[in-house]
This record gives sequence, structure tokens and C-alpha cells, in this order.
Amino acid sequence: MHTRRTCALIFCLLAGLVASLTAQEKSDAATVRALELKWTESYKQHSIEILSSLLSDEFVITIEDGNVYSKAGYISHSADASTKVQVAELSDLKVRVHGDTAIVTGAYHEKGESKGKPYEYHDRLTDVWMKMSGKWQVVASHYSVPVKS
Repeated sequence: MHTRRTCALIFCLLAGLVASLTAQEKSDAATVRALELKWTESYKQHSIEILSSLLSDEFVITIEDGNVYSKAGYISHSADASTKVQVAELSDLKVRVHGDTAIVTGAYHEKGESKGKPYEYHDRLTDVWMKMSGKWQVVASHYSVPVKS
């Protein structure tokens, strides 16, 4: 009888631990999703201070044309006043959390004017976020233009 109670207690403790971890992953996924939206809006508004806080010092991004930028390069690109972003929107976002790492995939649409000429992108994205010292920051990003068949 004592063994059954011990097994039942252990099972309940393990079930509680799993439920707690699942709730934490859902909370982290919601946080990362909100940060993705904040990043997009900060980019659109040229809010360099906010962008800087969201990007880790090791941040690297590969953009549609294959160019790769560090944090400083991306922020410099984002601060360019000759680019006016009219539309910056995310869709089809999926956030997968694995401990202190989150992988985000989705679609991105951007429309605006650069150096007086209109442009428009429809991309797919993959972003990698890491929780460092209790704070989520993006460490890597990749944007690509889907091939039309």
C-alpha cells in the first residue's frame, strides 16, 4: 500500500512539473511573438533605441539579396532616412520554444519608398531568439523571397 502511495505521489509531482514547463513554454512563445511585432514596428518607425535593445550584440541577418549584416550594419540600414516604410506586417507566425531558444517562422510583407523609388517585398523569415540573463533577444534572422512557380 505504501508503494502505491509513493508511486502516485511521484506521478503527481512529475505531471505537475510537465504542466508547469508547458505553461512556461506557452508564456515564452507569447513573449517572443510580442517582441517580433515590436521589432517590426520599431523597424518601420526607425526606432533605433528599441531595435538596439531587441538585437543581441552577436546579431546577424541575411536579407533578400543575400547580403549579411551585423547588429551595427542592420541598425545603420534601419536608420536610413531615405527609406520610408509604409507597410511592415507579419503573418503566419509560428513560435517554437526549446528551453532558452525560440525559433520563429513566418511571412513578412514590406512596402515603401527608397531613395524616391517604390519597392515591395513578400518574404519568408526565420528568426532565432535566445533568453540571456532573463531577457529575450534575437541572435539571427534570415529573410528570403519565395520562388514563384
